[in-house]
Amino acid sequence: MSQSHKYNPNIHHRRSIRLQGYDYSNEGMYFITICTHKMKHIFGIIEDEKMVLNELGIIANEEWLNLANIFSNIELDEHQVMPNHLHGIVVILHKTDNNKKTIGDIIGAYKSLVSNKCLEIFKAKDEIMGKLWHRNFYEHIILDKDAHYAISEYIIDNPSNWTTDKFYS
Repeated sequence: MSQSHKYNPNIHHRRSIRLQGYDYSNEGMYFITICTHKMKHIFGIIEDEKMVLNELGIIANEEWLNLANIFSNIELDEHQVMPNHLHGIVVILHKTDNNKKTIGDIIGAYKSLVSNKCLEIFKAKDEIMGKLWHRNFYEHIILDKDAHYAISEYIIDNPSNWTTDKFYS
């Protein structure tokens, strides 16, 4: 770094959006939102209030569904791939002695799997993919049945509410 761009922890820190002190490998339900880099519409389009997945969207959907095969202590609840993001509910069932995977580990694996498969498509077309994902992801710990119901409905209704969605661009 040049002298004027020297690292300064007061300026160049990355603030965590995670709940400080919370163990994200704990049993429970987590509402996850993962956004594409610069909110690019890369997974398909909304047509007649329904999500129409393109080739990359199909990969994003299939790899989400495959997470339960990779991580033996999770189940997947509602999910929806949208043009520029994915919403999903991950349920961590239990911690095992040899598998203390956190939500961050699970989402990191997902993003990597999708990126690698999408990269194969770009390479086959002799195109450059660039960055696929936004650096982080959003999570919300689901604490009760009412919250689970409301979040599930939000996910299911996301395509029909696309033009009023906060991720619409």
